[in-house]
Amino acid sequence: MSINLSKGQEIILDKASNRSIRVVRMGLGWKAAQRRGLFGRLTAREVDLDASAVLFAGTEAVDVVFFQHLVSNDGSVRHTGDNLTGGAGQGGDDESILVDLQRLPVHVDQVVFTVNSFTGQTFAEVDNAFCRLLDENTGEELARYTLSGGGKHTAQIMAKVDRTSGTWRMCAIGEPANGRTFEDLLPDIAAHL
Repeated sequence: MSINLSKGQEIILDKASNRSIRVVRMGLGWKAAQRRGLFGRLTAREVDLDASAVLFAGTEAVDVVFFQHLVSNDGSVRHTGDNLTGGAGQGGDDESILVDLQRLPVHVDQVVFTVNSFTGQTFAEVDNAFCRLLDENTGEELARYTLSGGGKHTAQIMAKVDRTSGTWRMCAIGEPANGRTFEDLLPDIAAHL
């Protein structure tokens, strides 16, 4: 059963599914917002959002997975590919990142998921944006976080999965930020480690 998370809320992954979770999928979905154009017609300009996963050992970023580096150096984290237009909205995922929790190096204790508009469009141009965490082995949705709508920001620090004493949990962060890539967001991410 999926849990709808609010900003700052967290879940322990094994408790959410009543079993040990091995591989999770962080899915991102969005649709371009429709606006009234000339003669009152509804139009929507395509929006290219990019999901990234930054791997941390304590407060040090040690690897990243994003549209230009689809697999982590150790192979434990994999991006399924870049979607340039979105469109899933409330349905399926437009971009996904798979994390094999058992294969993550022991020194990696946090994976922070971000989303940014590479083309610089703001979230005011996005509707129905969400991130969700699934058990990749069963397809069960464990948690969903609706990204706050609107705003003049071009990025968001969505969520993180972290390991404490061998237990994995997900925390919805939902912090608006500005930047075209994950690199632009690193100073903002630091406050959530």
